[in-house]
Amino acid sequence: MALHYYLDFEKPIAELEEKIQELLEFSTETVDLKTEIARLEKKVQKMREDIFSNLTRWQTVQVARHINRPFTMDYIRLIFTDFIELHGDRKFADDHAIVAGLARLGGEPVMVIGHQKGRDTKE
Repeated sequence: MALHYYLDFEKPIAELEEKIQELLEFSTETVDLKTEIARLEKKVQKMREDIFSNLTRWQTVQVARHINRPFTMDYIRLIFTDFIELHGDRKFADDHAIVAGLARLGGEPVMVIGHQKGRDTKE
């Protein structure tokens, strides 16, 4: 499981999710904490809705640049089948920032085009 990176304005959510995790680990057959866990999960959901419906412009930029944000290839792997990536334009070179290929969506052949930014400076 990938670690979740929280932005500054998400810290209250992180604290509640940490509390939920503690309760899940503490919960046993003899100690039933399902009601409390469900209450906290609802509170987290409400908090998410409140926070993300009132983002500042800078917070919106932070979300767009989030380290755990999925990229084009992540979506392609989840949405399409039989993806065959095409490379280069036969005249110059392959642009690693552009992803294009043939795939299937619900059994139908489709063309997929997107941009793939690197996750770090090496990529």
